Amino acid sequence: MARVVINADQGKGRISRHIYGHFAEHLGRCIYGGVWVGKDSPIPNIEGMRTDVIAALKSMKAPVLRWPGGCFADEYHWQEGVGLTRQPMLNVHWGGVVEDNSFGTHEFFRLCELTGAEPYICGNVGSGTVQEMRDWVEYITFAGDSRLGLMRKANGREAPWKLKYFGVGNENWGCGGRMRPEYYADEYRRYSTYVRNYSGSQIYKIACGSNSADYRWTEVLMREAGALMNGLSLHYYTNANTTGPDGKTLRGTATGFSEDAWYMCLKRASRMDEIVTRHETIMDMYDPARRVGMIVDEWGTWYQVEPGTEPGFLYQQNTIRDALVAGLTLNIFNAHCDRVHMANIAQTINVLQAVILTEGGRMLLTPTYHAMDMMKVHQDAELLCSSASYESYAMAGEEMSRLSVSASRDAEGIIHVTLCNLSHADSMNVDVELRGASASAVTGTLLTASVMDAHNTFDAPENVKPVPFTAAALEGNSVRVPMPPMSLVVLELA
Repeated sequence: MARVVINADQGKGRISRHIYGHFAEHLGRCIYGGVWVGKDSPIPNIEGMRTDVIAALKSMKAPVLRWPGGCFADEYHWQEGVGLTRQPMLNVHWGGVVEDNSFGTHEFFRLCELTGAEPYICGNVGSGTVQEMRDWVEYITFAGDSRLGLMRKANGREAPWKLKYFGVGNENWGCGGRMRPEYYADEYRRYSTYVRNYSGSQIYKIACGSNSADYRWTEVLMREAGALMNGLSLHYYTNANTTGPDGKTLRGTATGFSEDAWYMCLKRASRMDEIVTRHETIMDMYDPARRVGMIVDEWGTWYQVEPGTEPGFLYQQNTIRDALVAGLTLNIFNAHCDRVHMANIAQTINVLQAVILTEGGRMLLTPTYHAMDMMKVHQDAELLCSSASYESYAMAGEEMSRLSVSASRDAEGIIHVTLCNLSHADSMNVDVELRGASASAVTGTLLTASVMDAHNTFDAPENVKPVPFTAAALEGNSVRVPMPPMSLVVLELA
């Protein structure tokens, strides 16, 4: 028996809806074929963008969308992707394909308008100039008749767009220039100076942050440039990699994996809590008021690509294991909502831990989509203080928490509780006690599967999908919750 206590009279801050954000890079079939099919495509579209994808992102209340990268951002020159005549470009990072730039600034902002997502632009520091970045911001946001304002109007957009989030480079410790933190801190100070606020805009400037556990990068950036940033990014990917007999890394598979690989993947996903906590501690030294937001703008699972697909396109399947990685990770971000302002799962469509897969005119929703859709009830809600006691989850001499929990109260006063049973084999009974409030009714939704690698295919797109959860029993101020193995449950207490 596991026990959860929720202190409904003890709020811990607001869970930003942007924690449930998304990331769409020019990588594989994320943009071309995923979002964009062109206005003349037989696939139903709105101004060239897939109607089914727009509807799915709108339904899940995708709050923010990061674009155009990723590594691609530091090779992207925005003026090649505006106007009637687009200049093709070589995507050197992802498959060496030539893109026609038919999806650019105007199309991205239109996608955000159609889905309701807030735009998050990532600028080019690695191969771009200060002038180029400065001009892009003016082109997007300036209302007057400057050269760039007139250019935007001539290209079909009279009013400026609203732009709040702007990233000054991406992974500048790696694909964005292989910079030392001291060097990037100076570059950030320089470039960010020219990311100006035009026509009443107030841009939230995001500096390139650490790769996983590179805590020195965070310390240098906070010390040298913390006063000039609004947010600092963090990237962390989960895997089930092993080491082969020759010492080389063997990347785990998205399906057909072992019990050990199930456990290893979730154990590594749980490490997000430690990584966020340690970066928070460093940020607190330089920013005790927590003015600077932590922006986890790349996270998710990374496996081998699907057999027969282009290795540079990073196309992988998505199982109930990935849904639980998402549930566990989002619970961690919820718990750190006083510092984590935004997170962007990688990536939206057809790449890594995608929420949507497409194949020609067909589309399916992955188990990760369903997990994020179920948990959208926490967006902008008040985090409630909770504690849990439970049996640990052990395998191969290691242990981890078997139960992951978060609870919140929305604007209407409804309390939502997310419970993840991470065990691949064992059910568990959870007793949820509500203190400081009362509930007269409980309803719920369940996401689970009968096998570890259960996933949706284009021929069977509903193998894994949410169903009503009717087994929860309200007894006084407690709820008895019998959870099957490898399951995610979202309860609503009213």
